[in-house]
Amino acid sequence: MSAPDHEIVIVGAGFSGMGVAIQLRRADRHDFVILDAAPSVGGVWRHNTYPGVAVDIPSATYCYSFEPNPSWSRAFAPGAEVRAYAEHCADKYGLHPHMRLGVRVESATWDEENRLWRIGTDGGRLTARFLVSAVGPLDQIKNPAIPGIDTFKGDIVHTARWNHDLDLAGRKVAVIGTGASGLQVIPKLAEQAADLKVYQRTPIWVLPKVDLPIPAPVRSLFRLAPPLQRLVRLGTTVASEAVMVLGIVHYDKIPFIVRITEQICKAHLRRQVPDRETRRKLTPTYGFGCKRPSFSNTYLRSFTRKNVELVTTPIQEITPTGITTRDGLHREIDALVLATGFKVLEVGAMPPFPVVGLDGVNLGEHWDTHGYANYEGLASTHTPNYWLMNGPYTVSGASWFAIIENSATHIVRCLTEAERRHATRVVIRQQPHDAFTEDMRRRMKSTILAQSSCATSNSYYFDRHGNSPFIRPQSGFQTWRRARAYNLDDYAYSADQRADGPVGA
Repeated sequence: MSAPDHEIVIVGAGFSGMGVAIQLRRADRHDFVILDAAPSVGGVWRHNTYPGVAVDIPSATYCYSFEPNPSWSRAFAPGAEVRAYAEHCADKYGLHPHMRLGVRVESATWDEENRLWRIGTDGGRLTARFLVSAVGPLDQIKNPAIPGIDTFKGDIVHTARWNHDLDLAGRKVAVIGTGASGLQVIPKLAEQAADLKVYQRTPIWVLPKVDLPIPAPVRSLFRLAPPLQRLVRLGTTVASEAVMVLGIVHYDKIPFIVRITEQICKAHLRRQVPDRETRRKLTPTYGFGCKRPSFSNTYLRSFTRKNVELVTTPIQEITPTGITTRDGLHREIDALVLATGFKVLEVGAMPPFPVVGLDGVNLGEHWDTHGYANYEGLASTHTPNYWLMNGPYTVSGASWFAIIENSATHIVRCLTEAERRHATRVVIRQQPHDAFTEDMRRRMKSTILAQSSCATSNSYYFDRHGNSPFIRPQSGFQTWRRARAYNLDDYAYSADQRADGPVGA
């Protein structure tokens, strides 16, 4: 049996990959390497630098629990500060020596005979005993499949790959997309463009944003008393979970939370937009929580400006000089901004590169055909020694960093047990995998996502089969507990060269 180049390879130098790496170092495991196609750390926060980019949950919640950031300048931190926090964490926890940046992973294939992963990159091949895919779900940009888009002669830019040399001041600009990124960039573009056309397919639920600056004395107090900041973090997390978990996950029991939240959004819309017809166009017809909501005090108000037009008629085609809608109206533009989000529950996005496991099964293609499912959101029966962070049934609670820490805890627990048993091959057994999947699908029936109104939401929470495996229908606390208490014997461990069979030996 061949020895691998590295015991562990982590793909992704964003917060997920760094979170796993930090926990590995804490567990005194140092034979790992982090690969990332980008030249620096930060993941989604390195790529997304469009005007107005910021977190859409309170800053106090948006950090590792063990590394509170006292330097946030606002209640909702700007993107540049989040990227700086990523750099800080990489420096403080000594991760840079483990990183190989500017290396794009193109494939991973399981070698059953040698019990290792053969990883293909744009710079060569390497092997690893264990493989962790920590590329975030908002990584693979999604360009709209609109006829004629390749013929447009003006400037085109996607929000996730912003061109800072592009000057849109005084120009005729169109934005396609009104999701979370569009909500942030549109108010900034409205201030610059002479004329702005916003093409909306699906409106978004918008909550008022209590985005107050954090005074310097408060930041100093956080530095001097980290427990105080942790207390604030707990408060913002609990408040967010009250809506996102109690309302959305337990919708069948307490639907009034969603209804109250919708009324808050509608009242906010009435205050911001006096015109009734414009309000109608901006009001979602699906329930709050079917699609990712957001916070803003400027997005809705943008549609009251004389230089902004909201277009809800579907696009027929893009021409060299503009956009034609199905009513035959052609609007001329000279720059096009795509706020069209990312591929999520699709082949090539989850997982983010071809992963070929036991019996030649391509994991992404298998999921696309048979439905997305992963034990505890992390492990597949087809892929020994492999964990996919941010995979099916991963996203729970209100804190993205809690999700990362829970996933890393799960992985490190399993690695530690494998070392204790001298195992070179670890794979989730079929029975616990299927039991978890069945439990998630049963719980999903109680959520807002099971309501018929969600069919019109065009949400990336759903796959092409109409299932919603992006969300894990449990509270943050339940997920935290499971990461620390799942049965280690749910995995099959083997220490010799004999293959244990495809599942659960």
